[in-house]
Amino acid sequence: MSLAAASGGLAQAATPQNGTGQGTTTQGIPGVAPPRGPQFIYDRTCGYCHGHNVGPIILGRNLPPELIESFVRHGNGAMPAFKPTEITDAELAALARWISTADQDETEHGQ
Repeated sequence: MSLAAASGGLAQAATPQNGTGQGTTTQGIPGVAPPRGPQFIYDRTCGYCHGHNVGPIILGRNLPPELIESFVRHGNGAMPAFKPTEITDAELAALARWISTADQDETEHGQ
């Protein structure tokens, strides 16, 4: 039985999410995607709304990482909460630090 089958498909062996096209971790465990970088997560998750006239612009605003982590985990208004199965705690910590120190993206548009 494969790891993906044993975990009910949560490992998503056929769908790596790190942008490399690889389906193994740095430890070489087949079917388990390695952690994703903060910009990768932002571009594919946060950026879907933020910066595209749906949510407010969040880059370049020096938001505290703790506030970002709270909004991501618990949601805020129209923003949904994201579970640790969607964005791990380690990914969220890195994402929050990255967003809090990122420069404004002049191509983004917000509410």
